[in-house]
Amino acid sequence: MVSVNITLILHSNSIFDDSVAIIGGGTPRPAQPLPREEPLEDPEEKARLISQVLELQNTLDDLSQRVDSVKEESLKLRSENQVLGQYIQNLMASSSVFQSSNTGGKQ
Repeated sequence: MVSVNITLILHSNSIFDDSVAIIGGGTPRPAQPLPREEPLEDPEEKARLISQVLELQNTLDDLSQRVDSVKEESLKLRSENQVLGQYIQNLMASSSVFQSSNTGGKQ
């Protein structure tokens, strides 16, 4: 299996020139961004977008905190489950010993 390093270079001499050149074996270079020719958003649109970004960041933070609390609860429940599983195993082991001693005494 041959590993080939492929570098994509975007040529952006004009807004209509989106040709892609592929060069094998070279060092990857970051693509140059296309020049921005669209007008800047109006202040209301910019404020709306900023508000939306902040709301999404807050939602992400809330979800991250929820994930952390669920992880903690999961670890706690797993630990309790292990304790209960060991308790059940001990009960079954003592029950088997008790039943085998009763069975042995009656025969």
